[in-house]
This record gives sequence, C-alpha cells and structure tokens, in this order.
Amino acid sequence: MRRADRLFQVIELLRRGGTVTAAELAQELEVSDRTVYRDIRDLMASGVPIDGEAGVGYALNGFDLPPVMFDQDEIEALAFGMRIVQTFGDSELGRAARSAISKIEAVLPDERRTYVEGTPLFAQDFRSKSSTKFDIAILRRAIRETRYVVISYTDAKGATTERRIRPLGMAFFGASWLLMAWCELRQDFRAFRPDRIERIDVRDELFEDLPPKDLGTYVARLHAECGAPCEGLEDPAPSADNATAP
Repeated sequence: MRRADRLFQVIELLRRGGTVTAAELAQELEVSDRTVYRDIRDLMASGVPIDGEAGVGYALNGFDLPPVMFDQDEIEALAFGMRIVQTFGDSELGRAARSAISKIEAVLPDERRTYVEGTPLFAQDFRSKSSTKFDIAILRRAIRETRYVVISYTDAKGATTERRIRPLGMAFFGASWLLMAWCELRQDFRAFRPDRIERIDVRDELFEDLPPKDLGTYVARLHAECGAPCEGLEDPAPSADNATAP
C-alpha cells in the first residue's frame, strides 16, 4: 500500500467514531505500531484534527464530510455486493470490499447507517472447500500488471499441458471463476478454470494489452458468435478451456 493511501485509510478508520488505539490501527493496516505513530504525527502536523496520544488512543475531532444520500435499495445493493465479494472473491478482494463499505458507512446519515449491517441479503458458500491450489489474487495482480503467466493446466480429459498465457480478465459464474486469456500454445483466446491449474508462475515479462489479443477483442468475438454478452462463458464446467475448442 502506498503511504498516501495508508494515510487516507487512517483517517477513514478514525472516522468510524470512538477512540482507536495504535495497536488496532496497526492490525487493520498490517503495519507496525511505530508506523502508525509516525503517520498520526504527520497527519496532525498537516492539520488533521486528531485528538489523543500514544498509549491511549486517537479520535477525530470535527473532521467530517457531508452525508451521502444513498436510498435503502442502493445501500442494500452495496451491502449485498460486498458480501458476495467477501464470500467468493479472494482474501485481498474481500478486505477491499469491507474497507469500501466502511468508507460508505462513515458518510451515511445516522438513520441509514444501520441499513448496511441490517441488509437481509446473504451470499453463503456451501462448498466444503475451494479446490483452487493458489490464491486467485495472484491472477488479479497479473491481469492488472499485464504480466505473462505460465500455467500447468489439466483439461477435462485429464491431459496436462504447459501454457504461456496473457491473462486478460476473470468471469464469475455464481460458484466458480474462469480466467479469460490469450494462449500462446493455441494462438487463440481461451478460458481456463483456476481449479484445473496445477501450477502457476507469474513472469516479470510484460505484454502489451492491444488488439487483436486484448480482452475487448475477445469479448467482441463472443458477442458476434453468441449474440449476447459472454454467453459463450456461461457453462464453465464441461471443458478445460471452453471458449473455443482445445
């Protein structure tokens, strides 16, 4: 996390109300107590009205933003979306979702703040355990950073091949994910099931996310072939890389 982002996060945590100790801030931000002390000192020096001291705790004094006027349906949509991400996303994405909703809670009017926790919409995962052998956050970062990835992949027939791919995006189907990629072995687009990836190696080498091997081209092809957005990805189970023939 960049320091500027961390300082903003400190303010957001303090805006939740009450006194927060340095240890609590350090645990939430995954930094040392000493880092928190330094951040608090710098925020106070820049004019942020923080009351408190080391060993006691900290609180914001008169520092707030105007309330955000989400209606109840909008709040329920946001809360439900957060719960889906926390249940089916990776751990990093789950923490990010919780952080985002906390920022929204902090600027909601008092009478609407209870809608978030009170939303009666849930996302339960009834799978016994995930069969994915790695944290899918690895794939998200590779997509974001446009890094080549080498995977050992086992298809539906049990055949294992090594693929050098350009990871382009991910699609979620209610209980499972697909990785959308350009496969250099097949010289074509492919959709891979993460639970069939036996080994993954993210390379330092970057690729250019440009046509004709980019996500936009892939999705446009699916639209043309299927007549509707992403219908070609709606049944991830039958084949190993099922967007086109292996």
